[in-house]
Amino acid sequence: MKYYLIAGEPSGDALGARLMASIRRKDKKAEFFGVGGDSMQTQGLKSLFNIRELAVMGLAEVIPSIPKILQRIKQTVQNIIDTQPDVIITVDSWSFSARIHKKLRALKTGIPQVHYVAPQVWAWKKKRARTMYKYIDLLLTLFPNEPKYFLPYNLPTVFVGHPVIESVIVNGNNKGEFRAKHNITSSQRIMLVLPGSRRNEVERLLPVFLQAAAKLRQKHPELIFVIPTVSTVADKVKSAVQETNLPIIVVEGEQERRNAFQDADVAMAASGTVALELAIVDVPHIIAYKVPKLTEWIARHFIHIQYVNLTNILLGKEYVPELLQQDCTVENILYYCEKFLAQEQPYQKQMEGFAKIRKLLGMGEQTPSDNARDAIMDIIKQRR
Repeated sequence: MKYYLIAGEPSGDALGARLMASIRRKDKKAEFFGVGGDSMQTQGLKSLFNIRELAVMGLAEVIPSIPKILQRIKQTVQNIIDTQPDVIITVDSWSFSARIHKKLRALKTGIPQVHYVAPQVWAWKKKRARTMYKYIDLLLTLFPNEPKYFLPYNLPTVFVGHPVIESVIVNGNNKGEFRAKHNITSSQRIMLVLPGSRRNEVERLLPVFLQAAAKLRQKHPELIFVIPTVSTVADKVKSAVQETNLPIIVVEGEQERRNAFQDADVAMAASGTVALELAIVDVPHIIAYKVPKLTEWIARHFIHIQYVNLTNILLGKEYVPELLQQDCTVENILYYCEKFLAQEQPYQKQMEGFAKIRKLLGMGEQTPSDNARDAIMDIIKQRR
């Protein structure tokens, strides 16, 4: 069968790649078309265009990109019509995905339309839950409490599980490999620096992270810094690193990233799914985020959640320090990282929270990707 997958950013690309691998285990002759990044292309997808064009966030960044994004939407819809796939699967990035689904609905293609990763209606834009049924035939969610927001509005919704529990980072058994490959001794400690996968995230967070790293290095000469990065921002990361005198190792690719996480002692990270991965592998960390003032104002007025970090959201308590906007300072990062390195509070508090997260997410008999695959194959059969 022909599967048309669309992922607009690296996190969706990783999710889409695991779904593709799962599909191929059941459908050996599966053909994949669509839009994706490095991970999906490794699984056999020929991407219609580079997803770097879609990796923008915040009102100030989105507005200049609107003409190009609209052009890409039109191009993608036409490619779907030309390809005539058995199913269309958009992964995350609902703002982009919704426009494609709406245009396809208007064309009455009859092709099943699926969206993987529910928009966070529990945080903002709750009215989305009332209208999504008009544009998609199936919604796949990552958290067990999400279907209740959509099922009352006639949208078939299936909880498949969070992909972090099948991540190679979580399930890997490669302790010591990263240290051995990069000649890092047992007396040295590894700090992960994770400034995000979008260019604007890196522009705002990496300078602060590098300043904090320099200060930490003065007190802790045993620290080695590692930045696992992705193709969308690799050039910007490498350029910033060259301007420092710090011992920083920049790595790309899933294997190097996995091994780095397995051997890490502490981390500073952009808010996102990466923080959940850090929690599950017991790496103490802070999360940080900075957006333009206008974006911040909009968020404060329209997003109604107590926390932004998934660990804190799921547990209803701040286990991971959230250094957002004006709180994202070198001094605050230093304070917490010093505590982590000394294994004092809040280190112990984080370890307790991370144990709760592993129990909450659990390890099912079947992976989230396999659950998603089965739900997608079921809807294809129903429509035939």
